[in-house]
Amino acid sequence: MTLSKIFFCFCSAFIVGVFLNSIFFVSQSVKLGFLFSGLFFLLIALMRKNKKLTVLIFCFFSILGGILRYQIAEFKILNNSLKEYNDKNKKIDLIGIVVQEPEIKTDKVRLKVKVEELIINNEKKNVSDKILVTTNLYPKYSYGDKIKIKGKLDSPAIFEEFNYRDYLTRQGVYSVMYWPEIELIIKNQGNPVLALILSFKEKLRTSINQNLAWPQALILEGIILGEEGRISETFKEKFNTVGLRHITAVSGMHITILSAILMQFLIGLGFWRNQAFYLTIILLILFIIIVGLPSSAVRAGIMGGFFLLGQKIGRKNSATRIMIFAATLILIFNPLLLRFDVGFQLSFLAIAGIIYLSPIFLDWFKRIPGKDFLNLKNIVAMSLAAQVFTLPILVYNFGTVSVIAPLVNVLVLPFISFLTGLGFLFGLTSFVFQPLALIFSWLCWFFLTYILKIVDWFSSLSFSSIILKDVHWFWLISFYLILGLLIWRFQEKNKLKFLNYR
Repeated sequence: MTLSKIFFCFCSAFIVGVFLNSIFFVSQSVKLGFLFSGLFFLLIALMRKNKKLTVLIFCFFSILGGILRYQIAEFKILNNSLKEYNDKNKKIDLIGIVVQEPEIKTDKVRLKVKVEELIINNEKKNVSDKILVTTNLYPKYSYGDKIKIKGKLDSPAIFEEFNYRDYLTRQGVYSVMYWPEIELIIKNQGNPVLALILSFKEKLRTSINQNLAWPQALILEGIILGEEGRISETFKEKFNTVGLRHITAVSGMHITILSAILMQFLIGLGFWRNQAFYLTIILLILFIIIVGLPSSAVRAGIMGGFFLLGQKIGRKNSATRIMIFAATLILIFNPLLLRFDVGFQLSFLAIAGIIYLSPIFLDWFKRIPGKDFLNLKNIVAMSLAAQVFTLPILVYNFGTVSVIAPLVNVLVLPFISFLTGLGFLFGLTSFVFQPLALIFSWLCWFFLTYILKIVDWFSSLSFSSIILKDVHWFWLISFYLILGLLIWRFQEKNKLKFLNYR
């Protein structure tokens, strides 16, 4: 057994441990029992010099490590110092710093605040917990502002179709405050580098809105800046209906698919695989920096970067091991993502689909005559594979099946990497040379109008989507078992072809 295989087993076992404790609580006595049993069998394995049994025992310890890491995260939730003030219907004073770019909606703004001081009954108490504040659009507050807040703390709500509490839990937020009194104490107390990046992002957003018509400007904001807050609910619903919502937000799925398509697009332009890999990595890093380094984009960037490394190596086994390592690395920092973060699940499944399912689609596309212009067959195969592999999770969590999503994604996704590059060129040149920016804006307008026409037409079809409520997890597992069987049959068939050829 090679070292890479052993390391792969350890990482997989850690993920299994995180998963087990996210579903079932493992008590202290059970953990101790497993630990002593493991040590006993490890001693036997070492005495008999049985390498396979030794590796198996260490995998067992990795499972315990995943369980322990998840419980440490849960312990932090239980010991949050602000949770005891939730739902008390009593106003308290908090002093803290806005630690993330404000999330601007059409009629409100959300501020993530790291609280430093709690003032209650004229007594100050030092704390270090995050809350989410919903307030008016004006006056404006920015990343790094130190503010004083007076209001009532509440527990995040659990809606019928969306568990908002779980969504905030994986971000380390366990309390919310609606429409409080806010007083600015000091501006710009955050990281100066991140403040500079967010300032540049704001200028880029302003440039887009000054030079491009609505609604194209808002859609471009979503694609290149991950800003979908100002997109109307009507447009969001249309994008949901056709399965394109992921392109208007900095989501794990969007960055994963974008990185895969961009590398294939560059190879199609004539770049060598190594050149395409390094250029895609550079563009991916720049993209994540420009959108403001949100944690979701950083995680997706890690997943996307490791996936690109797997593509560069070109071997399926290596790509799988690299992705499992990337997932383990992310879960070590935040094990709650595995259960509570649909974005993390979608990005991982999109990559799995591209690794295992896209070769099947590509094999089908080889029968289509004609030259593969700009590696288009590869791009379409990857897009379809990612869509199919993520479909069960989307249905399970949101209850909607977009029947036309595969077709719409095929019609749109090949242009997204090109449009992303054009959008950045348009925004940047508008700072220095307006006539050139005008040319880029026309090109952006053309592709954005094409996307909007596709979305408008397909979303108007009566059969475009199906609503499925209360989908049981049994169907979720069944779907992936069928996919696994299909992939296994395809791999076995290709092995036989290779043996017959020899």
